[in-house]
Amino acid sequence: MRDLDEPDENELSVTAPKTWATGVPGVVHALQYALGQTSPKRTALTLLNINQAKGFDCPGCAWPEPAPGKRHLNEYCENGAKHIADEATSRRVTADFFQQYSVDELGRKSDHWLNQQGRLTEPMVLREGATHYEPIGWDEALDLLADELRGLDHPDEALFYTSGRLANEPAFLLQLFARAFGTNNLPDCSNMCHESSGSALNETLGIGKGSVSLDDLYDSDLVFVVGQNPGTNHPRMLSALEETKRRGGHVVAVNPLPEAGLLRFKHPQKARGIIGRGTDIADQFLQIRPGGDLALFQALNLLLLEAEEKEPGTVLDREFIEAHTTGYDAFAEHIRATSWDAVLEATGLTRDEIEQVHERVLASRSVIVCWAMGLTQHKHGVPTIREVVNFLLLRGNIGRPGAGVCPVRGHSNVQGDRTMGIWERMPQPFLDRLGQEFRFTAPTRHGLDSVDSIRAMLDGRAKLFVGVAGNFVRASPDSDATERALRNCRLTAHISTKLNRSHAVCGRTALILPTLGRSDRDVQAGGEQFMTVEDSMSEVHATRGRLAPASAHLLSEVSIISRLARRVLGSGPDIPWADFEADYDLVRDRIAQVVDGFVDFNERVRRPGGFRLPNPVNKKVFRTPSGKAVLTVNDFTMLQAPEGHLVLQTLRSHDQWNTIPYAMDDRYRGIKGGRRVVLVNRADLTDLGVDDGSLVDLISVWTDGSERRADGFRVVAYPTPRGSAAAYYPETNVLVPLDSVADISNTPTSKSVIIRLERAADRTPA
Repeated sequence: MRDLDEPDENELSVTAPKTWATGVPGVVHALQYALGQTSPKRTALTLLNINQAKGFDCPGCAWPEPAPGKRHLNEYCENGAKHIADEATSRRVTADFFQQYSVDELGRKSDHWLNQQGRLTEPMVLREGATHYEPIGWDEALDLLADELRGLDHPDEALFYTSGRLANEPAFLLQLFARAFGTNNLPDCSNMCHESSGSALNETLGIGKGSVSLDDLYDSDLVFVVGQNPGTNHPRMLSALEETKRRGGHVVAVNPLPEAGLLRFKHPQKARGIIGRGTDIADQFLQIRPGGDLALFQALNLLLLEAEEKEPGTVLDREFIEAHTTGYDAFAEHIRATSWDAVLEATGLTRDEIEQVHERVLASRSVIVCWAMGLTQHKHGVPTIREVVNFLLLRGNIGRPGAGVCPVRGHSNVQGDRTMGIWERMPQPFLDRLGQEFRFTAPTRHGLDSVDSIRAMLDGRAKLFVGVAGNFVRASPDSDATERALRNCRLTAHISTKLNRSHAVCGRTALILPTLGRSDRDVQAGGEQFMTVEDSMSEVHATRGRLAPASAHLLSEVSIISRLARRVLGSGPDIPWADFEADYDLVRDRIAQVVDGFVDFNERVRRPGGFRLPNPVNKKVFRTPSGKAVLTVNDFTMLQAPEGHLVLQTLRSHDQWNTIPYAMDDRYRGIKGGRRVVLVNRADLTDLGVDDGSLVDLISVWTDGSERRADGFRVVAYPTPRGSAAAYYPETNVLVPLDSVADISNTPTSKSVIIRLERAADRTPA
């Protein structure tokens, strides 16, 4: 196996941030990466099939595709092309590799190095007391895992974690197996990103999903893009926003950093993006302080109430409010007490900037608010999103064309997994239908989410961890605590396509179970199979792999789960696991009986483009206790950093997908050759007495007096808001305290970490 060199952080260079995104450089970088991973023929095969009606869904972000017939031949973005090339790589991790590298050596390698080794090819086991993984047959591996599961004192000692890469069919089977086994311990990656969205939307609208479609986005008069960076995290959103602009709509971007894609977009598939200037996306950019969004939307709501008082009946949608909402009087009383001084301090904006946005709102018939982790990963993430809902309800911008809520999910099927039952707190009607369909009583006690799973492993309440896709160790907060938690388990098992840090953080015994990727052909006893996914806008469609599998030893996730379930459950519930493995149509038939909106699943998903799940909100049906949308009272919260400290937000580089960097560059932010950088406003550096380019350690401070350290970061003077800083995850996840979570949702507060800088040379405060 070729030993790829570790990147050298000393080669870091910094240039000015870019003011536009994509264009020809995006195409070039995507092709360079793809051709570095595999052959031209294999590259062409993947790119021509990605996001096509008869091809496979991009395993990257969850942004939807246009309807069939309206899709481009190249319906993917730069990062999608890199992501599929990363999965379709010709590099392989074999038994010889694990013989060469001990687990301890793997644990000292970077995330980039581990990922670049290639696809996993056969099951491996780390036996108790061993230093190296060794090969194990599938039957022995699954018997070992089954024996450990059956040997637990209680089913709640097991954890079944998933990431959004898991498709609908295996997700449904995983939750079915876990519940038939006797536990609701189904933590997932959504717990760590969009859980605040689900909590807020369920409470206010009665469903934890977005309400808009691509057509709504195209036809909206005004789109807010809040706390997200589409140019890196979901680049195809930029082409949708370009269409919004082309049809006369406007865009307001709200973000702590000036992201290139939100400033100007050069569409690489259109002449204006190749030889022209491209499209200015944001008509107005608000550079807000981290966590200031709640104050911003409260100020906008105050301005709407004041405008209505000046011209009654012309600003608020009184008919909608009276017919379809509750809580208006308490909400209005609370908002009228809003302090402008506090708003301006929390947001870092001027009153004039906020009033300009207010004028845009008044001029717009329809408004959409899109958001991502810049809203969700704060202590007050849920109240912030509730305030966004208040803002939309006031003018009836819920449940009509061109208007609504749009949480933008960051991973391919994370929304679909939740629909399929991957949630530790599924509603009782779902559990009842599941039990009725398969003739068993599903457990009703709520299970553990991701953060509580770490706590349970640390104190010995959870003893066995099964990770299905994803990289739990690097996705989780408080890295040191997370690693101690996994090492405290009797057994850890990971169903994976590629090597990652989680495979080097092991329980007393550890398994690596290699699986098919999204792009691999899946042939079972019943013939060639396909699976399905759900995107951020509730579109459900098929995904069919086209490549020969990376190894003859790979099993599909459906096969692994079905075979494990047969071993563990034995003569338990009468569930046809062998039939499910042979024919995924049979899984979909049972999904149709259990999950709302999936009637005639097999028939409808075979139509080009699939189908859209119904959202009752769009019929002005709100499944809340009152039967109406809820206007809420949200206490104003402002994060205060002590003197000499900064508020740190963690973020991705451009050449990164979730926890895995594809390269050591961040092209749009002007960072090349390194990831251990901290971006700080130049004026703050002056106040702190820290030089641009100097080497510092980052120390986070927590309310219990504890401190966490990330050493060796290069300071980069950057246009961040005063009092704040930014750095890449997963390198800075170590700084996020396990107990620093959002109220209600329990989401880690990765966008609001209080840190100080310490000179690396002498370890004295900067």
